[in-house]
Amino acid sequence: MRLIWIAGLAAGCVFAQGNVARNAPGNTPPAIRGLDLGAIDRAANPCDNFYQYACGTWLKNNPIPADQASWGRFSELAERNREILHQILEKASSNPGANNDPDYRKIGDYYASCMNVDAINAKGLAPIQPELDRIRALASAQDLADVVAHLHRIGTNVLFNFSSGPDFKDSSIELGQMDQGGLGLPEKDYYFRTDAKSVETRNKYVEHLTHVFALMGATPDEAQRRAQGVMALETALAKASMDITSRRDPVAVYHKMKLAEFEALADSFNWSRYFAIMQAPPMESLNVAAPEFFKGTEALIKSEALDGWKDYLSVHLVDGQAEFLPAKFDEESFAFNGRYLTGAKEQKTRWKRCVASVDGDLGFALGKFYVEETFGAEGKERTLAMVNQIEKAMQRDLDQVAWMTPETKKRAVEKLHMITNKIGYPDKWRDYSALRIVRGDALGNSLRANEFEVNRELQKIGKPVDRAEWEMTPPTVNAYYDPTMNNINFPAGILQPPFFSRDAKDDVNYGAIGAVIGHELTHGFDDEGSQFDGKGNLDDWWTKQDRAAFDQREQCFVNEYSAFVGPGGVHENGKLTLGENTADNGGLRLASMALIADLAGRTLPKADGLTQQQRFFLAFGQIWCTNETDETARLRLQTDPHSLPEFRVNGVVSNMPEFEKAFGCKAGAPMVRGPNSCRTW
Repeated sequence: MRLIWIAGLAAGCVFAQGNVARNAPGNTPPAIRGLDLGAIDRAANPCDNFYQYACGTWLKNNPIPADQASWGRFSELAERNREILHQILEKASSNPGANNDPDYRKIGDYYASCMNVDAINAKGLAPIQPELDRIRALASAQDLADVVAHLHRIGTNVLFNFSSGPDFKDSSIELGQMDQGGLGLPEKDYYFRTDAKSVETRNKYVEHLTHVFALMGATPDEAQRRAQGVMALETALAKASMDITSRRDPVAVYHKMKLAEFEALADSFNWSRYFAIMQAPPMESLNVAAPEFFKGTEALIKSEALDGWKDYLSVHLVDGQAEFLPAKFDEESFAFNGRYLTGAKEQKTRWKRCVASVDGDLGFALGKFYVEETFGAEGKERTLAMVNQIEKAMQRDLDQVAWMTPETKKRAVEKLHMITNKIGYPDKWRDYSALRIVRGDALGNSLRANEFEVNRELQKIGKPVDRAEWEMTPPTVNAYYDPTMNNINFPAGILQPPFFSRDAKDDVNYGAIGAVIGHELTHGFDDEGSQFDGKGNLDDWWTKQDRAAFDQREQCFVNEYSAFVGPGGVHENGKLTLGENTADNGGLRLASMALIADLAGRTLPKADGLTQQQRFFLAFGQIWCTNETDETARLRLQTDPHSLPEFRVNGVVSNMPEFEKAFGCKAGAPMVRGPNSCRTW
C-alpha cells in the first residue's frame, strides 16, 4: 500500500499493503459472507493460540500463489476486485468511445499502452533516452539542482523529497514540506545492520544495480564500479537520515523554518533554480522534517564527484520506471525487489500489474467507474450506523477512564466529537483534464502522470486545506485516520466480506468491520494521534499527569509486542508498531462495547455451536488469516508499523478478559495475560 505520509508522519492505516478489493454483487463466495467455519482448526485450543484456532485450516488450504509474497483475506478480496477493474479497463481500452466521459478514454488508453509489451520492447531505451541525456549533460555541481528538480517532477526518488501537507501547527493551511529520501533499500538501517542476512541484502542490492548498469550498456567492470559508487553514495544519505522509529513522533518531524533558513542548511545546492523548475508557489516558510539530513546532503554535494551523481540519478530513473521499459529491465527489477526482498516466486501477470498502475496513476478516474458498477447506498448507510455506535462507545469509554483527569478528559471528548467520517468515495471526483494520456506511449504516460500528481500536490502550498480530499482510491481495501484532518476514511473496497456483509449477523460484522472502525477511531488517541487536537493541530492538550499515565500504559504494549519473535529470530519492534497495536487493542474493545449497546441488552442465540462472543472474536481473528513468505515477514518486521497477523490477533485477545470468558480460558493460558494485560483505551 501507498502509506499516507505527512512530512514523515504516517497516517494510521489498518493494513500495510495497497491491495484493492471489491466483489461483484452476488459473486461473493459463501464461505466469507459470514464466518468461515471451514477455516477453523478444531484440533487447536483457542486459549493456547487463538490465531491458529481461527485460521489454521484456512492457512493449510490456502498456500501462497507463485506470483504473491503473501496471501490472506485481503488478498482474496484483491483478486476478486482486480477482475472487476480488469473488465472495466478491457472494455475501456477496446472501445474508448463507449462512454462520453473523457476519463474513460484516458484509463483505456493508459491500460492499452501498458499492456502493449511488444511495442515497449521494440522501442528499447529510446523513450527514456532524453532523460538520461539530460543527466549525462550535468556539467557542474551547480547544475545538480536543475536535474534533481526535473527528476522530481517526473516522480523519481532521488536525494530528498519535496511535497505539501497541512501545517502541523495550523492544519487549515497547506505548507511546503522538505524531507529525506533517495534510498534504494527499504530504510536507513538496511545500510548498517551487521547480521549475515543484512550483509547479504546489501550485496544483492549491489548486484542488482550492477545488472541494471549492464543492461544500460556498461561493461561488466564498469557496471560493478558504478554500482559500488551508488551504494557508497546511498550509504552516506542513509547515515544522515532519521531512523524509521524516530520518525513516528510528530514533534521529531516538525521544524518550521523560514525559506532562507532552510536553504542555508545546504547552500551548495541552487535552491532558487530547484523551486523555479518545480514550479513551486512562493513560500515564506516550510516544514523541514529532517534538518540533519540536509546538513548531510550539503557535505555530500561538496564531496561527491560529478560522475557519481550521474550514476546515482541514472540508475534510480531507470529502475523506477522498469515496468514501462523493455522486459529485461522489468525482470531485473522484480528479481531484486520482488523475488529477493519479498520471496515472491513469479512476477504477477502483466494485466494485474497494469490494473495496479492505472489505479496508482488514474485511481479516481478508474474508481469512478468502479463505484458505478459495484457500490450501493446500503453499505454506506450501515457503515455509518456502525461508526456512530462505535463513536458512542468511545465516549462511554472516555467517561469511564479512571486514569485521566477531568480536564484532559473534556478535551478528549471534544476531539472525539470533531472527528469527521468519510465513507466509500469522494463527493467530488478528481479532475484529470490537465493530464495527457497517449495510446502507445507507456513510459510517457507514466512520467506525465507522475508530473501531474507532483504538480497537483505542490500547487496546494499556501492554500486552505481541502478536508474533503481522499488519499486512498475507492477500490482500496484499507482504511485510515488522518491526524491533521481528524477524520476517518473508509474506501468502498473494504466495505464487504469478510469485513462487512449484509447477510452476516451483527456479532460478525462488529467483530470484523467494527474492529476496523474502532481501530481507525483509536488512532486519534494513540501515541501519535493523541498529540493533535480536534482541529488537527499539533497541540499539547494533555496535563503532565495524564500524559505520564498514558505513556505508562503505552509502554506496556511496547514491552508486550517486542517479545513476539518472527522468522529468522527477528523480534517485533514494539516502538515502531505502537500506534497500530494501540489501535488494534482499542478498536476491538470499542467494537465489543458497541455491539452490546447496539443489541440493547439482547444476546444473540448460539449459531453453529458458537456463542455471540465467540463469533465476534472469530470474525476479528479471521480477517487476519495470512500466509506470507519468510522474506516478506522479515521485511515487515523491520519496516512495517503493523505487527505480523498472528501477533495482531493473539496480542489483542490475550489482553481482553471478554475473550477469556468467551472461550472459558483458565488463568495462565497463553491467551490470558491476566494482571499483565495491557490497556490504554
